[in-house]
Amino acid sequence: MKRIVIATDGSANAEEAAWLLSHLPHRDRLEITIATVIHPPSYSYRAQPVESWLEDLLKRERDAAEQSAARIRDMFEGANVSIDHVAPRGSAGPEIVRIAEQTNADLVVIGARGHSTVSRIMLGSTSDYVATHAPCSVLVVRPTGLAKQPRQVRITVGYEDSGPARAAIEELRDTHWGKAADVSLVSVVPYWPGMYGELEPDPELSGRATEHLTELASELAPHVAKASCHVIEGQHIGEALVRFAEDKRSDLVVAGETPRGLLGRLLMGSVSRYVLRHAPCSVWITRNRMIEGLKSSSSNSE
Repeated sequence: MKRIVIATDGSANAEEAAWLLSHLPHRDRLEITIATVIHPPSYSYRAQPVESWLEDLLKRERDAAEQSAARIRDMFEGANVSIDHVAPRGSAGPEIVRIAEQTNADLVVIGARGHSTVSRIMLGSTSDYVATHAPCSVLVVRPTGLAKQPRQVRITVGYEDSGPARAAIEELRDTHWGKAADVSLVSVVPYWPGMYGELEPDPELSGRATEHLTELASELAPHVAKASCHVIEGQHIGEALVRFAEDKRSDLVVAGETPRGLLGRLLMGSVSRYVLRHAPCSVWITRNRMIEGLKSSSSNSE
């Protein structure tokens, strides 16, 4: 993970997203692009007073963007990073995705909501768009108190025996969290109809899930402070993961995502979308390893 786009609108939520990134450990030099999209109002009436007001508005927006970028630069003072700032005009979601494509980004970091959203948990339209369409992994940040009271990061990783889930574990491991992370590996086992029609968990599925999680915990152990295994029961995987994250007071949920093309754009799976919209904490949608695998398969088949 070397090329990162930080999307900001100058809001406290956006700058907390940048703060979280600045506190993630990294070994390689990071190439960071701060993206502030200026969305000017459109007016068909081109009288001089309106045009003058519009130019003044754009100048204030550009000045505010530079000030926000300067605050983010300060967060990385002394770190092994290079930082660029771009402030294009346009619609925020598509512009951020375009910048991620243009910079060949490995990760986009964005606040869950900006200036316009009133709910504490509600996902803003821009972050929803970016998480759905970005051609790379996306970290959507919701504040959980880490900035005010630094401590180990509590991470919940949703796991099933699949390529995206395995890729998510690899991407998490490669972040080099060290002693900064307490990781909970979670598998959700669905209920099945019993002999008398009652719903009950499948012990065979629970046993296999426990074996997989134990192996993964051993792999992660050298890279994090703690890795624990949890097999839980539930009919809806996304809902069960969110409930677990709430009970554990997690700071971050990690969900693996399979890129699926529709007219050249990405689609998000139902579990990832549910977690993204309902988790009370930050969500990391991991795509990079799966995208690399798809590109490799495509090259080998040609």
